[in-house]
Amino acid sequence: MFSNGDVFIGELIGTAVLILMGSGVCAAVTLKHSKARASGWIVITFGWGFAVLAGAYIAGPLSGGHLNPAVTFALAIDSGDWDQVHLYVLGQMLGAMTGATLAWLTYYGQFEKNEEPTLGIFSTGPEIRNTWQNLVTETIATMVLILGVLSFGMTKGLGESGSLTLIVALLVVGIGLSLGGPTGYAINPARDLGPRIMHAVLPIPNKGTSDWGYSWIPVAGPLAGAALAALLFRAAF
Repeated sequence: MFSNGDVFIGELIGTAVLILMGSGVCAAVTLKHSKARASGWIVITFGWGFAVLAGAYIAGPLSGGHLNPAVTFALAIDSGDWDQVHLYVLGQMLGAMTGATLAWLTYYGQFEKNEEPTLGIFSTGPEIRNTWQNLVTETIATMVLILGVLSFGMTKGLGESGSLTLIVALLVVGIGLSLGGPTGYAINPARDLGPRIMHAVLPIPNKGTSDWGYSWIPVAGPLAGAALAALLFRAAF
């Protein structure tokens, strides 16, 4: 078991890198005066996949690199060990807020010249606002992620070679390409809520609403998907 201090620090740093790179690619594609402007969904999905790869490898030696309360929740359900869940989630939330702030600083000049709402750089939102569809979409997408995380972990060679994190990162890319269209695939409560808080707080010109009415869906959907996937995994494997 990882020490309490290592868990907190590992998740904070790893999640900060995840969000810095993930929000960073969204900023790069979205903001004017960015060299990557309008480069599209493929760039965003691969950018987020590489963000998962970097954050998880960095955090791995300290905490195992969960970077996601849904992953932590599912692993706790599967193992029955809840002792450090609060430390994982606290590190993830503070890391997500830190990463969002660093992304804002990186693109500070572009944000200062911003003329359009910027929530999509920080957090997710639906293309069609339908509460139940949006919730089901996030639940299903997270189930795919968690089933992958849990079942890949059964393949001994992946863990020993260090390839497990790479495979999970590629799975995140696949989820984005296949299931990300309706809601933007949060699949991670900290990834959505932490940056949403910073979007509300940071002095970004013309930033628009932080859409708190939708904010519970990228939290509840992934947690529900994590629980269902963990229960299914225990029953089937």
